[in-house]
Amino acid sequence: MGLFQSFNISASGMTAQRFRTDIIAENIANVNTTSTESGGPYRRKIVTFQEKDVTPFSQYFSHSKNKAVGNGVKITKVSEDYETDFIMEYDPSNPDADENGYVSYPNVNTVTEMTNLIDATRAYEANATAFEASKNMALTGLNIGK
Repeated sequence: MGLFQSFNISASGMTAQRFRTDIIAENIANVNTTSTESGGPYRRKIVTFQEKDVTPFSQYFSHSKNKAVGNGVKITKVSEDYETDFIMEYDPSNPDADENGYVSYPNVNTVTEMTNLIDATRAYEANATAFEASKNMALTGLNIGK
């Protein structure tokens, strides 16, 4: 693994977790949005990650010098959550209420989103710590010759 590959891996993790944090913030901000441009309530968004430049398994045991252990992470998609149902609440005075007086609220659970936010924050911190450790190792290596 090259010297700067560890920097790139940590930086990609920080970038991905920052984007995930932004999506979680968007979900929380729209917890009461009952009407969107597309019609209907806001639907919770989910971020999906994938390893960057996946190394085929057959290359792990080859005798080549380029044995990459990791390549970082990338965001593959941001999808809407169709598995969780909308929250139905009786409020006949709401302009978005249906004929029975029920309003469909977004499928955003604040507790779940806050838990995901803590997870994203901790993952970001872990990548920042790994980046700092790599930087310190590089600086120590440069100081060996002095």
